[in-house]
Amino acid sequence: MTSPTKTIACFGETVLRLAVPVGEFPLQSPRLDTYVGGAETNVAVALSTLGHPVRMLGALPDGPIGDAAVSELRRHGVDAAHMLRPAGRMGLYYYLPGGTMRPAEVVYDRADSAFAAAKADDWRWDELLAGVDWLHVSGVTPALGPQSAEATLAAVRAARAAGIRISFDGNWRGRLWSRWNSDPAATLRPIVAEADVLFGNHRDATLLLGREFSGDGPDRRRDAALALLDAFPKLETVASTARHIVEPTKHQIVARIDRRDDHAQTETADITPITDRIGTGDAFAAGVIHGLLTTETLGAAVQRGLALAALKHGLQGDFAPFTRPMVESVSFTAADVAR
Repeated sequence: MTSPTKTIACFGETVLRLAVPVGEFPLQSPRLDTYVGGAETNVAVALSTLGHPVRMLGALPDGPIGDAAVSELRRHGVDAAHMLRPAGRMGLYYYLPGGTMRPAEVVYDRADSAFAAAKADDWRWDELLAGVDWLHVSGVTPALGPQSAEATLAAVRAARAAGIRISFDGNWRGRLWSRWNSDPAATLRPIVAEADVLFGNHRDATLLLGREFSGDGPDRRRDAALALLDAFPKLETVASTARHIVEPTKHQIVARIDRRDDHAQTETADITPITDRIGTGDAFAAGVIHGLLTTETLGAAVQRGLALAALKHGLQGDFAPFTRPMVESVSFTAADVAR
């Protein structure tokens, strides 16, 4: 077990989410709900709220919009002192909630943002990672373009050389990859090769390893995890979830952690009603990292991940700012008002 006082760094782009009101088409009314977010930023905020020292590594534009985003990070206790502040624009994405007979949709506007435009040598990893014990990255960053992919690889290699533990969340974003890369696996494999912890399921394994995994349920997830652990010798832990969509506002989720000689899986949780699904995977990653840092068993760690992911389904916005008592009190049974 690692001390909970270890400093965690998250590297990635902090973005603005512009959300269309539920039940409307874009611009049907003169309103878009705005939230600060981004995959790695979501993990940073969740871990900070859980009491961990967290440093956000990224780039936000100099000026009032970037200042507001930095203030939002600091409001949640995240150290933003190491953020680059070049001229430019902040990355955006538009969230279009689903409706009857139509799914939700994400539309990206992240090309040439201050983060995406940063060159690989703009990141001084010896300085940025000084005093860091754990680095978290995800597949969103290399999907942004060749410079971001190069920076991600440099980050994990610098962290590995410094003895820093590394977690990587697959976070597949096909719409981002399709803009510039016809072979994402070739870009992702050397990054995953440096990781200690991977958040990904059998689909991620298929992408990285180039083969399908037959069967269903826990056996397929176990086979995929073992294949990943075999293919990437530095990898120690694979964490994943499986989601069954019963109806738009009711999902069933089971979570598991796999190691070469051990595994743990939760019971299936009914998640209902669902307010906002965005950021739930990041909440799971943060909960598992928290669990690995503070608990003795894989079972407790994966339960922390599922609990935080479940809580996030009931909160608008990208962030999951839930405290340790909130996470530890999740029981997955109906409860009356606490008075």
